[in-house]
Amino acid sequence: MVEKVVLILGGNKGDRNSLLRAAVEAVSKHGEVVLISKVYETEAWGGVAKGAFLNQVLQIETHLSPMELLALIQQTEKDLGRKRAEPWGDRTMDIDIIYFGEQVIETSELKIPHPFLAERKFVLVPLAEILPEFIHPVLGKSSLELLEDCEDRSEVWEFLSGER
Repeated sequence: MVEKVVLILGGNKGDRNSLLRAAVEAVSKHGEVVLISKVYETEAWGGVAKGAFLNQVLQIETHLSPMELLALIQQTEKDLGRKRAEPWGDRTMDIDIIYFGEQVIETSELKIPHPFLAERKFVLVPLAEILPEFIHPVLGKSSLELLEDCEDRSEVWEFLSGER
């Protein structure tokens, strides 16, 4: 069975734009990329990381199970230099599963929908760009409604030449 999966990719270390392109290419080996947002530059979230992130949201179609996809994207992160030193810390690449179809999954290893997506403007801005009417399967709100309700006041701007 083919599932539509939404991922967010991002990082703030190294050549952020090249790493983001490499991550998109790697993810495309695990499923067909059917939607892709613009690249956004965003303030660090969580108070640990230093420096702005580049973020992008993708929707892919895949035959993989959630756990199979998780293992592959974690390997991709590692291949792109990710070191899991501290939560919300600096990283070359972070790839999170936001939605896996309309499934709700809650295990010790994986929570879908992503539990913090409604609190993070850096997720909601690109998500609302490509899937504005998609309804969160737990909260019952569209991506646009979640963005309107989001209390996160951090800056998110379209990445062009690296300048705001």
